[in-house]
Amino acid sequence: MVSTKVTATDPVCGMTVNPGEALHSEHEGRPYYFCSAGCQRKFEEDPSGVLTDRADKDSAKKYETKEDASCCSSGKHGGSSTMANDWKSDSKAIYTCPMHPEIEQIGPGDCPICGMDLEPKVIDFADSGDGEQYAGMKRRFWIGVALSVPLLVIAMGPMVGLQVAEWMGNAAFGWLQLALATPVVFWCGWPLLVRGAKSFLSLNLNMFSLIAVGTLAAYLFSLVVVLLPSVIPEAFFENGVPPLYFEAAAVIITLVLLGQVLELRARQQTGGAIRALMQLTPETAHRIVDGGEEEVSLDSVRKGDRLRVRPGEKVPVDGRVVSGSSNVDESMLTGEPIPVSKSEGDEVTGGTLNQTGALVMEAVGVGADTVLHRIVQMVADAQRSRAPIQKLVDVVARYFVPAVILCSILTFIGWALLGPQPQLAHAFVAAVAVLIIACPCALGLATPMSVMVGVGRGAREGVLIKNAEVLEVMEKIDTVVVDKTGTLTQGRPEVSAIEIFGEWKQADVLGLAAAVESQSEHPLAQAVVRRVKADNLSFPEASDFESITGGGVRARVDGHAVLIGKADLLEEQSVSEVSAGKVNAAQHQSQGATVVFVAIDGKLAAMVAITDPIKESTPAALETLHGLGLRVIMLTGDAEPTARAVAERLGIDEFHAGVSPENKHKFVKRLKNEGKVVAMAGDGINDAPALAEADVGIAMGTGTGVAIESAGVTLVGGDLRGVAAANSLSRKTMSNIRQNLFFAFIYNALGIPVAAGLLYPFFGVLLSPMIAAAAMSFSSVSVIANALRLRSAELT
Repeated sequence: MVSTKVTATDPVCGMTVNPGEALHSEHEGRPYYFCSAGCQRKFEEDPSGVLTDRADKDSAKKYETKEDASCCSSGKHGGSSTMANDWKSDSKAIYTCPMHPEIEQIGPGDCPICGMDLEPKVIDFADSGDGEQYAGMKRRFWIGVALSVPLLVIAMGPMVGLQVAEWMGNAAFGWLQLALATPVVFWCGWPLLVRGAKSFLSLNLNMFSLIAVGTLAAYLFSLVVVLLPSVIPEAFFENGVPPLYFEAAAVIITLVLLGQVLELRARQQTGGAIRALMQLTPETAHRIVDGGEEEVSLDSVRKGDRLRVRPGEKVPVDGRVVSGSSNVDESMLTGEPIPVSKSEGDEVTGGTLNQTGALVMEAVGVGADTVLHRIVQMVADAQRSRAPIQKLVDVVARYFVPAVILCSILTFIGWALLGPQPQLAHAFVAAVAVLIIACPCALGLATPMSVMVGVGRGAREGVLIKNAEVLEVMEKIDTVVVDKTGTLTQGRPEVSAIEIFGEWKQADVLGLAAAVESQSEHPLAQAVVRRVKADNLSFPEASDFESITGGGVRARVDGHAVLIGKADLLEEQSVSEVSAGKVNAAQHQSQGATVVFVAIDGKLAAMVAITDPIKESTPAALETLHGLGLRVIMLTGDAEPTARAVAERLGIDEFHAGVSPENKHKFVKRLKNEGKVVAMAGDGINDAPALAEADVGIAMGTGTGVAIESAGVTLVGGDLRGVAAANSLSRKTMSNIRQNLFFAFIYNALGIPVAAGLLYPFFGVLLSPMIAAAAMSFSSVSVIANALRLRSAELT
């Protein structure tokens, strides 16, 4: 009988877990399993959102697999129905609201809750950024300006001595204004009126509700004056004739369109970081076919294709070098200006620049599976996400619009009963002004604009924020927990010393060790393999390979049982003479080296000291973190002497050595139980549970996909300075959001009473609806301008 191991997938981070041992929760009668309490908590807070996000990722992967299969079955490349093109299909694209992510539909449209334009969930790499929506809104605005300006001059002419009505007669004067105002209201302002109508039908009142009511009231009243002047009560008359408000309706529409144009333009500017990344990939690649070479479009490239990259060309997709050697500029990915040497077996990333030599590479990641595409999509998703502080805005907005409509009605009644002559005219003007000035545009923009700009600003620094919640929580961090290897150190350790025990020769021991370590992806294992290759030694194949979590590895090689790992592991396995090796290891460990032991057939055969140099940026990064008032704790699986040497050299506040992945997770949980707000930075699979448990998980971009999936922040360059930058970005973004909310709330708190006529008894001032519309637009512009300041913010 074949034994089948039952596994499940954590819906939050994507890790494979054992249902019998994992944490679990139920949603709609179905069980879900989790690798950590952090993932379980995130799921229980928003199960629908988590499952939707996981479904998107799974369907994307499945879609790509299907395309690859069809390509392989046909035996052809470069068909007309390519994956990249299907990803870009507008007819199939899912659109969502940046303020209400639960709203999704196929194709563009507007949100039924807030009325904002929907945005595509999947980024179109062919998008230039000058969207049809922006162009269309700008066209409506300029036509509105062309018609509203002469209308305003005609209507307001009497105030400056232009008696247009006397020259042409009241009837012709009214018809002229009607002719100018009608296209502005019903063509230029049509999108605004439609959204307003939808808001009343769905009872989701929003800013467009107020705009529609205010402008239509002004327009329809004026229309009645032109068509049926005899039905207008005398209480409305001004200077013996009923007033016209065509200019108010047209100017309000035009000013609101101005706000929409500025908002759309600002959104495009916030996407500058995304478009800059999207433009890094070349449009074509050189594919090697049957000994020849052909130039093909990038979306024709498939996994397994062999591509030639000439000097000075950009690497088209993610892949592995098959032949050749060169220096590759990876500054777009890591931020480091020094080119990286690449040769056979090394990985290359799409968008990086090949400098000196020619490379032949095998495509490994194409289309939506490239590092660059994942980064772009991560930034886009984060810019659409909502910060928890947005919940306050949602609660206010839910009651705000109905309250404003009620306030407008009470204003009309108050002026109609108590106001001076003409009472109804004053009442009408004040009621419309209240509707327009209270339009919550600024309130709706306050949080999402700052989040969009902040996330884009972080992307320019190589700090990828997963969502707005992470951006908000990062501000509150007081403790940073870091892994050592790959986080504080370069993550590319090298063998610095070898000591042989017994009758073995160094070359033989290294060959057997490399045979086992070649089966492992651990950085220490790869250091041994690199040393053997550097010494031009060969090694045989290993069998019965087994990885011992947190301890080491073992396998059989040429009839020998080879065990490699920590001293404690070897002692547990009854390996002889380990104590002698531990004495010799102490000197290397005191200098910061990691020591692994090699046992062959139950006897200690060698001790290998491996040094992983500390990144040049690490000391300055830690100094910055301390300057921000953050406590830094190092957790490592290394021996205590090695950990102590590194901690003392870097001035780390606290360190713990010999920590297993499970204990890393428990340690982070204990810190949180003590009331600490914890950020965990790591780069390996063994860090994933702790990353998920932390309030904010920070994955070094040089690490594994599982670590990045579990994290809320990814540092593309793998530089610890990014932790300080993320904290600084969070503080400045949240400060910016609070400023915006203050502007929006204060604006409405002061604007509504003024529009209702508070100043009239003292100064004889009654706010015109046009002035109210201008003030409303100015409030939106002020919020947008304040948010855009983040684009030039200095990150520590």
